[in-house]
Amino acid sequence: MSQHPRFGRLLTAMVTPFTPDLRLDLPRAGQLARRLVEQGSEGLIINGTTGESPTISRPERMELFAAIRDAVGGQVPLVANVGDNCTEDSVAFAQKVAQLGFEGLLVVTPYYNKPPQEGLYRHFRAVAEAVPDIPVVLYNIPGRCVINIEPDTIVRLATDAPNIVAVKQANSDLTQVDAILAQTPKGFEVLSGDDDLTLEMMKHGGSGVISVTAHVAAAPLMRMIDAYVAGDLHTAEEINAILTPLHKALFMTSNPIMVKAALRMEGFDVGGLRLPLIEATAEQINALREVRDSVNSKLKERDYC
Repeated sequence: MSQHPRFGRLLTAMVTPFTPDLRLDLPRAGQLARRLVEQGSEGLIINGTTGESPTISRPERMELFAAIRDAVGGQVPLVANVGDNCTEDSVAFAQKVAQLGFEGLLVVTPYYNKPPQEGLYRHFRAVAEAVPDIPVVLYNIPGRCVINIEPDTIVRLATDAPNIVAVKQANSDLTQVDAILAQTPKGFEVLSGDDDLTLEMMKHGGSGVISVTAHVAAAPLMRMIDAYVAGDLHTAEEINAILTPLHKALFMTSNPIMVKAALRMEGFDVGGLRLPLIEATAEQINALREVRDSVNSKLKERDYC
């Protein structure tokens, strides 16, 4: 297994806490960031999909970024989401966020536009070249953005823009991981964008995961990753099998509805969700609680907590 990755092996895609009237709860955001770091997250992704980025204004994002930097800056790598489906806007925002001194920027596939691969290439390269001193992580999530960043496009970007250093790959086609890592420059990283794909992606050379489940199960996730890195595949696969129902339960409806409900169950309320997302139903909460209790019982029984 390669040296420790640039941003860590377990990064958490943070939810964004809100007050009862659905304004940003910046003090709670700082508390959440500290809690995640204390529980084992090696890096944080701020205001990605899990952070409800589509409903948070750019001025609010700047406030949120500053609050997280003040809470845990210097303790773990921080990666801010700056991507949009307009290249010009993404470039301008990336340059503004770059002034905050984060360790990396996340740039999502332009959504709704459905650009061809050459358009994707030019979009990502434009953003990367606008912030040449800051590492950039591509975010490939065909399930939300409709289109896939093809491996050849990722290879071109990693080759032509040296500060494009990783991709968050929320794509279950593991042959694409093989193709990416076989052709990108040494040190380029593939991070799983789905918790339930983490172990399999690491078997194909992936560095780790940008996780949602880590909000409530960071310790066993980190133990699974550490076991795999150490060559203990049996332990890694056993923990992965135990956690799989929890991964699925947290995505029984649109993310981050269920993970916010899960945090409330843990006694760490981060508030509600902005429309068009809505609160989990009573049935969904009961189903999640059953899964959580079962998973926690099995983890405790095997001393994987």
